[in-house]
This record gives sequence, structure tokens and C-alpha cells, in this order.
Amino acid sequence: MSDATVTISFAGPHVSIQDAGRPGLMRYGVPASGPMDRTSFALANAALGNPPGHPGIEVSLGGLTLHCAGAAVTVAIAGGGFIAEIGGRRLGSWCVLTLHPGESLTLRPGPWGSWCYLAIAGDLRAESWLGSRATHGSSGFGGGRLTSGQRLTIAAPKLLPQREGPIACPVWARPRHLLRCTLGPQDRFFSTETLARFTESRFETTTAFDRMGMRLAGPMIAPENALSIPSEPILRGAVQVSGDGVATVLLSDHQTTGGYPKIATVLGCDLEAFVQCRPRDAVMFQAVTPAEAIAITRQNAQRLAAFTDRLRGV
Repeated sequence: MSDATVTISFAGPHVSIQDAGRPGLMRYGVPASGPMDRTSFALANAALGNPPGHPGIEVSLGGLTLHCAGAAVTVAIAGGGFIAEIGGRRLGSWCVLTLHPGESLTLRPGPWGSWCYLAIAGDLRAESWLGSRATHGSSGFGGGRLTSGQRLTIAAPKLLPQREGPIACPVWARPRHLLRCTLGPQDRFFSTETLARFTESRFETTTAFDRMGMRLAGPMIAPENALSIPSEPILRGAVQVSGDGVATVLLSDHQTTGGYPKIATVLGCDLEAFVQCRPRDAVMFQAVTPAEAIAITRQNAQRLAAFTDRLRGV
């Protein structure tokens, strides 16, 4: 079987190759990276029957246009409510379709969402770094950021006509504006009044974001005498507060250690939908207990597993 090739006609900022990431290396100072919206990435692969973490393309609000040559290949699109244009047809995202030689596919922002995923039924050839093809945004290590004129090879492309058609977009994959979180680990450095302001106030997402994190606009939540704490390991979803009282939610490419106090940590299942918010969207934080966080996480994991099994036809 011949390979399929796709030539990138246009790629906006932050468009890159991603797989499930490189966990287990943070102790060496290596971020895990991987998709911003891990749920949508996983569902796009499931729609094709791909193994979990199979490499694909992450598309930002900047959009992507690519041209297919060589062999045909089936792809799946999931994530934000983007618009897909192919062969004179205009489709919504959350679908499975086949790219034929000579056809171009364009993905651009639609009515909602900030990140979209293009899963591929074939082996997307890309450079591996430390055992993963996930791209670390600021360095470009891994599969790499996509640029105009770049050509990608897809080995052993598959045609899956039986899987073509729309994918049901679950409501929990849409942007989430109420973020459940556990307070801490440095909530002791914030006054009772500040903690109440954090959970009772409205914040807004901003244009100050990348794959490392997003700064929020809203009330100041400055810590009290906490800026000299030793650097320590930090996690995806941590809400880090700088000395000026501005909160930043850490995302896929976050640094591995930091000395700013973390007022809270957003639950992973809510963080997936949070990254689909667009700049100037309103968000609020809801504190839950550790026991509640575990129960919510387990419930969401079961729901995702059941939905994934249906997509795979298990």
C-alpha cells in the first residue's frame, strides 16, 4: 500500500503534532506536554479505532489547511465546534471523513471552542523526543509545530468507510465555565477574605495564553508573605498566583517546578473543557473537598470510558 502525504498550505499559531504526552519525566525537568483537551483528542482516536494516544494534529484558533496526495486516508475531527471544508462541502467538526488525493481540508474556528483535533487512520510519521511525538510548544521538540509548505507522510493509511459520518458531541466536551477545584496546596498563604473572593468572584479568560498556561482577568487575589517559598513540583490545572495577585491556570506545557503559591488545583475533567473557552469568556471557581474531587473524577472516568467504548464499537 502506498503512503498518503499531506502538504500544509497554512497553519496558524500553536498548530502541532501531539500524542498522549511523555508522563514520568517531570522529575527531570521535562514537561508532559500532550493535547490541551485530552478528552477530545482521545475521542477523535476512538472514532477511528486507533490505539489510545495515537499521534494526531492539534489545531488552534488560527486554523489549518492541508492538501492530500498519494493514497486516500480516513480522518476524524473532534474538539471545539470548528468548521471543516473539503471538496466544496462545509461540515461541522465531530465527524469522520476520508481525504482523497487532490482534496484539501480546511479547519477554521466555528461557533465555539479553541482547540480541534485531527486524528488519522494511519501512522503519522514525525520525530520522536524522549519516547513521544508530543510537541513541547516553546521548544518545538517532539513531532513539531506545523508550518506552511511542510509535508507530512502517513504510512499504512487506512480507509474506514464504515466509520464515516457525524460523531455525537457530548455536552461535557463543550466549554466549561464553572471550574471545580480543590483549594491548596498553598491556600494557607491567602486570607479568609481572599479565599472567599476567589470562589465567589467572576474571572475572565484573556488573550495572554499559550500551551503553558492562561492568565485570568478579575479581582486581585494577592497572597500574604508567600513569595519566598521554595520552588516545588507543580501540576497541570494548578492556579498559580503571582505577586501582583493575578491568577494563571497552568496547562499542558507547564513548567515542572515553581515558587509562586498555588491557591487551588482545577479537576482534570473540568480542565479539558476549560481550555475550550475563548478569550473574554467568564469563569468561576467552585471549591470541593478532596473526597468530592475523587468521586467526581471517578464518575467522569466511567462516563468517558463508556462513551469511548461506544465509539470504538466495543
